[in-house]
Amino acid sequence: MGSTGNTAHREPWNKGKIVGQKAPFKLKDIWALRVRLQMEGRVRELALFNRGIDSKLRGCDLVALKVRDVCHGDQVASRAVVMQHKTQRPVQFEITLAARDALQAWIKLAGLKSEDCLFPSRLHESPHLGTRQYARILGHWVDELGLDRMEYGTHSMRRTKATLIYRRTKNLGAVKLRSNISITGLHSIAHALYEPKAQTYPSGSLQE
Repeated sequence: MGSTGNTAHREPWNKGKIVGQKAPFKLKDIWALRVRLQMEGRVRELALFNRGIDSKLRGCDLVALKVRDVCHGDQVASRAVVMQHKTQRPVQFEITLAARDALQAWIKLAGLKSEDCLFPSRLHESPHLGTRQYARILGHWVDELGLDRMEYGTHSMRRTKATLIYRRTKNLGAVKLRSNISITGLHSIAHALYEPKAQTYPSGSLQE
């Protein structure tokens, strides 16, 4: 009895929001942001951006990387293997030359050691950059590119390289070989190239 009056109002999570798959970045956007970050000397952001695009990792796995995950001795490796937080399965990813150079510059600038987090947090209570901090940084990148924040998120980074490979090859098998994205995710990428990315739900909707 009386429970109805004590129940807190539940705000629909998608009220006024665009819901759906986040858009991948286009090649022109990737290069535009890389050039901007390089010219402005934003070493950490360049390393984070390149690592995010190349690895196709989920945000929680990207921010938790340690220096030892990407380095052999004092040199950044061309490939790395990490354990995914969500699936608890190992995944291998490549580290391109541009990403290796950016990571090497960041590690040297920050004076990072093997056991250190690759992207340390500037907040004392967290050893590494948080997913919310990462999302805020990405939001600023989206603004700088003149894009709509509602259409892009951290998952855009995960989808970008897979989308570029699929656009070039039209072969989901080739994408699968070079990514850690599920078959369902791959099909959604292919589908999104030909269908609208998202839809806006009414303010009272509670789609799950």
